[in-house]
Amino acid sequence: MAYTRAEKAIIWLCSLPDIDERTRAALLRAAGDPARLIDDFEKISAAVIQGAQKRVYKDDRLSRERAAEEALAALTRAGCFAVTAVSEDYPEALRHVYRPPLVLYGTGDRSLLKTRKFCIVGARALPAWAEKKGKEIAEELTQAFTIVTGFAEGGDRAAALGALPSGKLICVLPNGLDGCYPASHAQLKREVCKKGLLLSEYLLGTGVQKYAFHARNRLLAGLSEGVLVLAAGQKSGTLITADCALEYGREVFAFPHNVGAAQGEGCNELIKKGAFVCTGAEDIFAAFGIEAAKKQKTQLSAGEQSVLAVLRQAGELHAAVVAERAGMPVYEAQAHLSSLELKGLAVKAGGNRYAPL
Repeated sequence: MAYTRAEKAIIWLCSLPDIDERTRAALLRAAGDPARLIDDFEKISAAVIQGAQKRVYKDDRLSRERAAEEALAALTRAGCFAVTAVSEDYPEALRHVYRPPLVLYGTGDRSLLKTRKFCIVGARALPAWAEKKGKEIAEELTQAFTIVTGFAEGGDRAAALGALPSGKLICVLPNGLDGCYPASHAQLKREVCKKGLLLSEYLLGTGVQKYAFHARNRLLAGLSEGVLVLAAGQKSGTLITADCALEYGREVFAFPHNVGAAQGEGCNELIKKGAFVCTGAEDIFAAFGIEAAKKQKTQLSAGEQSVLAVLRQAGELHAAVVAERAGMPVYEAQAHLSSLELKGLAVKAGGNRYAPL
């Protein structure tokens, strides 16, 4: 992969371990042309960094060029690439977020950076109905968007699994691309690398730090035209993504949850503050003026219709209660519930309880 001299200079700068983000930005401003960082780093660093002459910045231009090439070679060996702030496909929307990253490291389908993007997130502990519905919406939204999400359990995983078959999926990591957190997502990571795109603002070899999740959330919101929150408690980290989206002028959507349900308190608060109520992909398409392909109507038997009507009227119910209200034996209601689950119209919520979708 060919990189310009300016791109190489920024990649080299971001590989220096003892320079923080603020100093890197100051060095770039002082250089004007990023390529000057390699040519005149001693002079530029002396003007920006106090005591720079006494530190490690006395290498000559050739050694800096070699270091830049070594950084690129390490990325190539790992099957990764770098998109810098001066690269042609650096996402324009990211330039206006808090602390825009100078470099994004990626592996997978780089062309997804140029597509329209929509973010789906949710708490790690997700109600079964929200997980299934979130996966379904992610799949439908790929008609018009690439889905952006994190890499955690719960909402992130639901969004990733829904979008993955289409390949229109970007997962943003809170660690270097060579790591996998959580470790249980190793297979998912391999599949995203093959079909979609993994992104990180962290160097290879960087482990997960607590602050990295908050930092990652600003990228999820910044990359996307809108954010859907599947579930969030009052103090959920998921709400940071929604707050960033509001700050950046993005549209925010949320699933409505039952009153008193701890997993949905954050979503209900977002709705009170003006977020769009979302019960299906059509709500998101409508907000963006997009005409989506019409879904084929699912054919239901009379028994399935009766059971689904009971569920929709009451919400989550035990199978025995469904049977009683539908006026049929439990075994018959159970068969209809299983059929509705296969057709994506109901979900098992645990303890032989079901909820409508």
